[in-house]
Amino acid sequence: MHPDMNKYEKTNAEFEAAIAECRALFEKKLHDYRASWRILRPQSLTDQLFIKAKRIRQLEITGESLVGEGIRPEFIALINYGIVGLIQLERGFADQVDMDNEEAMVLYDKYSHEALELMKRKNHDYDEAWRGMRVSSYTDLILTKIERIKEIENLSGQTLVSEGIDANYMDIINYSVFGLIKAHP
Repeated sequence: MHPDMNKYEKTNAEFEAAIAECRALFEKKLHDYRASWRILRPQSLTDQLFIKAKRIRQLEITGESLVGEGIRPEFIALINYGIVGLIQLERGFADQVDMDNEEAMVLYDKYSHEALELMKRKNHDYDEAWRGMRVSSYTDLILTKIERIKEIENLSGQTLVSEGIDANYMDIINYSVFGLIKAHP
């Protein structure tokens, strides 16, 4: 980071670097699997987010990984699945892969940019509060967002005052980016 950057510029640069790392993996997986995630129904996607967040929490509590992977890959997965969730909200699920890799990347970039813009607005209003938080708090907040998504799904989207599933996906993405930044070696 350039020494003349202000705190917001530093956060923006760190966020963009984290998303670039996630995007690179997403693109490689598209090469290998195409957009196979298009078949995920909303509840299945929510459960996928849930198992990733639960694994992070388990690693934080026990400090032990029997498969030899730490929390960084799980935060990356949460970011990428959060973006997939936003794409699925826009497009619905499919019975087969119905999207080419180029279209998937265009949508990935659209939603990662929206997440960045939301983070910038919230980061300004909260004055970098995320830097004073523990990574374990991001994990708990992500799990809370997932539970909210489950409830909204159980209510078939018929909420009284709550944010929608899309807002929860955005928060999951942003908390995961903060976790990824703080978990950086």
